[in-house]
Amino acid sequence: MALTKKPVTGMRDILPEEMEIRDYVIGVIKETYRSFGFHSIETPCVENIENLTSKQGGDNEKLIFKILKRGEKLNLETAKEENDLVDGGLRYDLTVPLVRYFSNNENTLPAPFKALQVGNVWRADRPQKGRYRQFMQCDIDILGEATNLAEIELILATSTTLGKLGFEDFRININDRRILKAMASYSGFPEESYDSVFITLDKMDKIGVAGVEAELLENGFTKESVDKYLALFKGIESAENGLDYMIDTLGSFLEESVSNSLKEIIESVQATKSAKFDLVFDPTLVRGMSYYTGTIFEIAMPQLGIACGGGGRYDKMVGKFTGKDVPACGFSIGFERIILLLMENGYQIPERKEKVAFLLEKGLSGEVLCKVIGEAQKLRSENKQVLIVHMNKNKKFQKEQLTAQGYGEIREFYKEALKQ
Repeated sequence: MALTKKPVTGMRDILPEEMEIRDYVIGVIKETYRSFGFHSIETPCVENIENLTSKQGGDNEKLIFKILKRGEKLNLETAKEENDLVDGGLRYDLTVPLVRYFSNNENTLPAPFKALQVGNVWRADRPQKGRYRQFMQCDIDILGEATNLAEIELILATSTTLGKLGFEDFRININDRRILKAMASYSGFPEESYDSVFITLDKMDKIGVAGVEAELLENGFTKESVDKYLALFKGIESAENGLDYMIDTLGSFLEESVSNSLKEIIESVQATKSAKFDLVFDPTLVRGMSYYTGTIFEIAMPQLGIACGGGGRYDKMVGKFTGKDVPACGFSIGFERIILLLMENGYQIPERKEKVAFLLEKGLSGEVLCKVIGEAQKLRSENKQVLIVHMNKNKKFQKEQLTAQGYGEIREFYKEALKQ
């Protein structure tokens, strides 16, 4: 069988030009998040299969790369079901591993615990522009903080990071799962059908109001409930303040503490933000993960037309591991999509080190070679980036390549000249 040089479908090789930007962006992300008091952690890329299939990851649980048992534990002849073959899987996000990590180490961690995690995750998804089967996630989470301080800090830290990378006029949409439930209750949908209603609502940006209406009716809901539900979204379009309109309309169906909480988050962020963005109440925002219990948010980039990150509160998740609920909230940047935008816009790393290339005639050796390397070491000690390579036959093309890679100075070294 012939070997193939192409990567596995949905995964890709990353060339040096992009890798340099990726490394820089990760540095900005980590530095900014640490300035907000977050601590870097790392978790394994493989998780126990029962953790990944605990009905907390929504549709992502259908996209797990599962791992066969090893050695004597793998017995194909006696296996009767999947559990006899599989005991692990590649993580599909960083939240489930974080919660397991926290549950296992809670006694040694500060309270509240502010976690920063950067790492690859894997989903057997359909590849498309900006979406891969292996991709980087950058998460910050606060565990043990029940108040709105968690949401406010997460939104400010994330937006500050995007601002440092040159993004302006983006939007962070915000909603609350409890508002979604109040809207469904107000409209007369049965409580056991809420998740089905939300799955349809989540398609609003793709199929529009008419599409949502058709799907809800097709799913067997009464026309009275569907009409009442969709009237909420039509009313908010003409309202001066969407959140106030929703609060007034829902009345007793929505607890006052929920609406006050969301107002406080929005007002606090707007008053203290350092980046140029809007924080907007969006009643159509659902977020696919079933583990969310309260506030949810999502980053919208007009240039890309899709979400570039999101998160929310998941107060019940730790309790599934320990039996004791711990308030928790997190925000994830859509790293791959951010990189895609930067690359398409010709992003240049600010304050990049001066780059110098040394082109050596082939045959340089001994003391002469040491002399050249010594000069390179001197420049490196002055915080310059120095590349030492031999001259190619097509020196003109080689120099053009180096110039394109950002080498502002190219020095040529010849044996005879150095001997003098």
